[in-house]
Amino acid sequence: MARGARALVVCPEIRGARDGADPQARLEEAKGLALAIGLVVADAITLPLRQVRPATLFGEGQIQRIAAECDMENAELVIVDGALSGIQQRNLEQKLKRKVIDRTGLILEIFGERAATAEGRLQVELAHLDYQQSRLVRSWTHLERQRGGFGFLGGPGETQIEADRRMIRERMGRLRRELEQVRRTRALHRKRRGRAPWPVIALVGYTNAGKSTLFNRLTGADVMAEDLLFATLDPTMRAIALPGVEKAILSDTVGFISDLPTQLVAAFRATLEEVTEADVVLHVRDIANPESAAQKRQVEQILHDLGVIDEEAGEAQVPILELWNKWDLLDDERREELAAQAVNDPDILPISAVTGFGVERMLDHVGRLLTKGARVHRITVQASDGARLAWLHAHGEVLDERDAGEGEAGPLRRLDVRLTDKEFGRFAALDA
Repeated sequence: MARGARALVVCPEIRGARDGADPQARLEEAKGLALAIGLVVADAITLPLRQVRPATLFGEGQIQRIAAECDMENAELVIVDGALSGIQQRNLEQKLKRKVIDRTGLILEIFGERAATAEGRLQVELAHLDYQQSRLVRSWTHLERQRGGFGFLGGPGETQIEADRRMIRERMGRLRRELEQVRRTRALHRKRRGRAPWPVIALVGYTNAGKSTLFNRLTGADVMAEDLLFATLDPTMRAIALPGVEKAILSDTVGFISDLPTQLVAAFRATLEEVTEADVVLHVRDIANPESAAQKRQVEQILHDLGVIDEEAGEAQVPILELWNKWDLLDDERREELAAQAVNDPDILPISAVTGFGVERMLDHVGRLLTKGARVHRITVQASDGARLAWLHAHGEVLDERDAGEGEAGPLRRLDVRLTDKEFGRFAALDA
């Protein structure tokens, strides 16, 4: 798919689909996806569907309208904001005499272009092959050729399409083994971080909600933060300081989106598992977006799928703060209306990642969450054990410190230190 190609975006309005989302908002999101891959959106239209045609999705009259729009707008590509079967895609391409791509294919194209790390590229390739496997529907004549038989049995060989499917399956098997190794390595890193005295804070949210802008403000990093869908793909981690917490790890994750292809959810599970290990999850919402409530539901559904929110208990396994970002884009009336809604919920915080409004208050709140339940422990250590003494001063609140006489190995120091249960466990693990 060439950058700069002119595309017609078609949004099929199927009754009862996509959680009743506003058709115009869906159309704007589809245009945003096209722009994110460098396409020129020649036009975008919504077509209501009374019934789904198994062969082409659209009715004959609607296909003629799409063809006429393409001719008029000189569009060389048609983007269907929905799922197309391999047969539907092939039939539409034959009737329209143009390349046709569905929502899943478009998102895969974006991910393929944005993946910057080796792990990201593996995940995208696996998702793309899984998608492509269902597209092998004898669209081209070379897929109908047969390869000659071999061995003593002779007879007809495997067809090209069977060979292509076999090669895809073999490649997918290799990719899954490589990603399993990545998953094990990531789990080891998480285990090592668990022994370290640093809590993890994960940023999640709908794509383009402002996660990377907030990440950059908090860490001074230069993660790509543009007004584009899926500007961030590969997860990034940086250390930050919080009130009462000398060091925490902030993790920026890939943005979620409605109807995220199942292939991508499966492929990126190793990356998204970082969220399940977080001590605090920050759900960044674009509160200025008219579809903010629908976007929240999509994010929460994926958090359910990951096990961050227990569906049976109906509660989060870790604290989740809801950050109402882009507060600066609201008018005064809307701000007052939303502020009245948030006033009784301490886990909802209005912020602006661009101007910095509310960020300090948010950091204070996260610091209190991470130190919640801290208790005072009386700890005795060797006076010569500078590493443990420094650790206690860095990660706890030392209320009292004094000489505690002589031990078998020399002078002792006794400290009264306020630590959370998790921090006390990490201190105990220093002896392991």
